[in-house]
Amino acid sequence: MRSVDFKQILLSARNIAVVGLSNKPTRPSHGVSAFMQAQGYRIIPINPAYLEVLGERCYPSLLEVPKAVSIDTVNVFRRREAVPLIVQQAIQVGAQGIWMQEGVAHEGAAEEAARAGLWVVMDRCILKEYQRWIR
Repeated sequence: MRSVDFKQILLSARNIAVVGLSNKPTRPSHGVSAFMQAQGYRIIPINPAYLEVLGERCYPSLLEVPKAVSIDTVNVFRRREAVPLIVQQAIQVGAQGIWMQEGVAHEGAAEEAARAGLWVVMDRCILKEYQRWIR
């Protein structure tokens, strides 16, 4: 897998689809996404349990996001077992990359994403990397 330039990813990605985004403010997915939204990123919530999160329409899966919406980054807040399907969907919708949050890693899915031309980050928090590279 190729190495990734965190700063370049964070500067170029504007639309972040967050798979597993919760509407509960106490959940890490909510706090991280609210922070990124406050920095000017468009958050696209992906969770079949909700209609709206953080003031944005929520979609049951990546495949149901309208084609007119470009997805730069797919940020994964799901268990390891869910990652292969998420990667397959990210490839189908033309996402540029997969970002697996802290505690989430799947080598096989990462290799599949890389073969399809996506950049991959595993087991890192996008908020912490933003603070490290951008702030």
